[in-house]
Parts: sequence; C-alpha cells; structure tokens
Amino acid sequence: MSEVGTLSRDQATSQSPALTRLVKAAEVGGPSPDNEGPLYAPRREIYPQSVSGTFRRIKWTLLIVGCAIYYLLPFVRWDRGPNAPHQAVLIDLPGRRFYFFFIEIWPQEVYYITGLLILAAMILFLMNAVAGRVWCGYLCPQTVWSDLFFAIERWIEGDRRDHMLRDERKWTLETYARKAVKHFLWLMVAWWTGGAWVLYFADAPTLVKELATGQAPFVAYVFIGILTFTTYTLAGHMREQVCVYMCPWPRIQAALTDEYALNVTYRYDRGEPRTAVAKAQELRARGEPAGDCTNCKQCVRVCPTGVDIRNGADVACIQCGLCIDACNAMMKKLGRPPGLIGYDTDMNIKRRMEGKEPIIKLVRVRTVLYAAIIVIAGGIMLFTLATREDEGISVIHDRNPMFVRLSDGSVRNGYTIRIVNKHLKTREFALNFNGLPATLIDLVGVPPREDGEPWIEVGPDQTRELRVVVTDYGLPPPPATQVVFRLTDIATGQQTIAHDHFFAPEVR
Repeated sequence: MSEVGTLSRDQATSQSPALTRLVKAAEVGGPSPDNEGPLYAPRREIYPQSVSGTFRRIKWTLLIVGCAIYYLLPFVRWDRGPNAPHQAVLIDLPGRRFYFFFIEIWPQEVYYITGLLILAAMILFLMNAVAGRVWCGYLCPQTVWSDLFFAIERWIEGDRRDHMLRDERKWTLETYARKAVKHFLWLMVAWWTGGAWVLYFADAPTLVKELATGQAPFVAYVFIGILTFTTYTLAGHMREQVCVYMCPWPRIQAALTDEYALNVTYRYDRGEPRTAVAKAQELRARGEPAGDCTNCKQCVRVCPTGVDIRNGADVACIQCGLCIDACNAMMKKLGRPPGLIGYDTDMNIKRRMEGKEPIIKLVRVRTVLYAAIIVIAGGIMLFTLATREDEGISVIHDRNPMFVRLSDGSVRNGYTIRIVNKHLKTREFALNFNGLPATLIDLVGVPPREDGEPWIEVGPDQTRELRVVVTDYGLPPPPATQVVFRLTDIATGQQTIAHDHFFAPEVR
C-alpha cells in the first residue's frame, strides 16, 4: 500500500479541504461522485450576526457616503447662467442634455456613454484582478441596500439570536408589531430610493413639491412605484438570492480571475485540524498537530449569504470581509494571532506549507493592461471634452446644376449651409469665404451688418439652415477649387471651418 493510502481519514482531510467537504457530503448523503444531490437547494432563512472590525467599518463608511450622495445629489445647485438648469446633476430629456456639474453632454455625443461603459468594465476587471469580488462586497447597490435593510432589521427585531428565537416561538402581538414596523421602514427606504431616482430627471425641489401636491407627471409616480417595489423586494426579501442566482458577475468573475488575485481565504494550513480550545491545548502538549480554528462558526454566522468560507471558494461568497472581522475578534479573545481568514491566495497557502515565502503580485500583465485601457479611454474622453466645439457648420454643395455661368463670364455656385448653436443663449455669427481671389458671397434672406459682412443670428440650442450663393468675378477658376467657409462668433471670436469645392467649366 502506498504511503498516502496509510494515512487516516483525519490526516488526509486535514491536508485537503476539498476532501474534507467530500467526506462530509458523503456522510450526510450529499453530493459526491457516486451520490449526486439536487441541483437547487431550497432557500433557508439567513440571520446574519452583527460584527465589528476593520471591514465592517469600511462597509459602513461606503454605505453612508454612497447613500448620502445618491439621496442628496439632486438637490446640489450649479450656476450655469441664464436659460440653463441649475441642478448639478441632471438628465434633461426634454432639453436633450445631460449635466454633470461643469460638464454638459449633448445628444450627438452618445460616444461618451460608450466610453463610460468601457471605463466601468475595465475598472471592474481591475478590481477583480487585484482583490476578487471587491465590487460585490462593498460597492454593489444590492449589497449596500441589503446592508441598510439588515441594519433596520437588527434595530427592530434584535440581533441574530434574538431574531431567531422570536421567529421560532409562537408569534405574539409584539412580534407582529415589530414585523409591521420593520416592513414599514423598509418601504419608506425603498420609496425614497425610487423617489430620489426620478429627481435626477427634473428640477429636484420643484418635482418634490409637485409630488407632494399630486401635480407631478403620471410617469414620475409610475417609476417611483416600480423602483419602490424592486428595492423592497430585492433588498428586503431576496437578498442573497440576487447575488447567487440572478447576478451574472460571479460566473464572469470566476472566468477572469487568476492565481494571483487576492480573495477572502481560509488559511487551512494554519487552521486545520479544527479542534476546541481545550482539546487543542492537549494535542499541542502531546506534540500532536492542532489548528487555530476552534469551529466556533462565527465566520458563518456573520456572512450575509450564509457561506462557510472554510470550505473554499464559493460562488455565493461576495468577498465582503465580515468573516475576517469575526475570526480576528475570536483569535484576539483566544490570544492567537489574527489572520486565520484574510485576503490571500491558495498559491500562498501551498507555499507556506512548503516553507516558502508568500507572493503578493499586484503588478502583472493583466492589471497593467486594464490600467492602461482605463488611462487611454479616460484620456481620450478628457481630450475630446476639452477640445470640443460648441458651434458647428456643415456645407452641402448644389448637385444640379453644379455651377452656373453668368452673362458677364462669372461663375456662380450654390450651397446649403447648416449652422449649429449648442449654447442655451442666442449667438451672432459672421460667415466668411476663402479660396478664390475675387468672390461675392450672398446669404439669401440674411441682411448684412453695418460693415457689410454677412450677419447670422442663431437661437439658443438651435440650428439654422441658409441658402448661400458664391460668385467668382476673377480669372476663369480651375474646374474644382477647394474653398473654406469660416464661421466666427462675433462675441467671442471663436471660429469653426468647413471645407468644400467651387466648380467651374473647363477652360479650352
């Protein structure tokens, strides 16, 4: 018999967490190579226990800051001058504008949406390459609002033990009252969540007043109702089911990760074999191995998805780090060093078991690639924002006829010019023509200024189409000459040009 075959079951399983899970599953008749269990396990009620620690403080901070931004941002003012809305962040659908403080996005600039989607994807990929599902654990709206609903639940119904005992006993009037208050508060949070969303599409103070007096558009009430229902259902009732079954990111993340990505990991090289405190002392006194894990299951009790991190990677684990706080608190009580559960890799666990130093490799090909794409995409967007023009001119040459020869020998070309004013105020423009030595430009129906230059007025956020006739009185021009139409803002001197051609008959 081989050396491995002489190992006891406890010795073998202590060296392989996967084998531990397999043996336990076989003992209870669960999934195994020869004993397949159900593909879908019925949902069990999860009662996450409150915990304090570094990661819990990080989550509270992000929750408070994130919710404060979401709920209060519509009321922040930003002065953009006359005829422009003063809401700092506004999706103005009637005005076809998106405002974000000093940035103004126009409907023809939909490519910025594409850029934002690319940035969001690359940032998500970079997070995953560095620290696994850090988005899911700390920043995902489902996680944030579920945390908020959990906090309300603990405040009304007590922590894990009290809540479980109250649900197991026969319900009393107090139980029904607590449930009613909890669900009422959940609905209020969900209602304000939906209400805050619609405030991003209209002037917030005005819309709040209209909503309160019943004068708001019907569509506003519809969307508030839809978002209230979805928030209440997803954050209050479905919770971990959204993360485990509805969200595609856990499956995508698993395909994008590598051996260097840091994940919340149970360091079984230190924790196994699991023994009670007294038993561990006896084993160590006899020189036998004893792990630091006491099987207290605090890591499982604080998990919002009910995962036992000691069983290894799990698609239901959102990497929130609460099990790290719970385990560190227990290690502190026992006088043992923290870090039995922490952000680590399986590769480092194996290296420690072999007596080697762990490797933390944050800078590698994929992280550099993701960071480079983020910098390039962000740089392109910033450059185009900084250099874009708020006026425009387009020229279309007449096709039939291409030119007209007049009786005096001069040649005339006709053009249709479209001028765009992207400001929310009326602007005055001068139009100049360059490219031929002696020409006369005539703007049909537009009176000239006092200095004789063509003068064009374009209303706020409007376009104006003009008929332009250009006559050449010089020597017979070439059959096709490139010409330039130059549009100048009279107030600011800003210029925009458009190129076209002036056509003439061939000289024989």
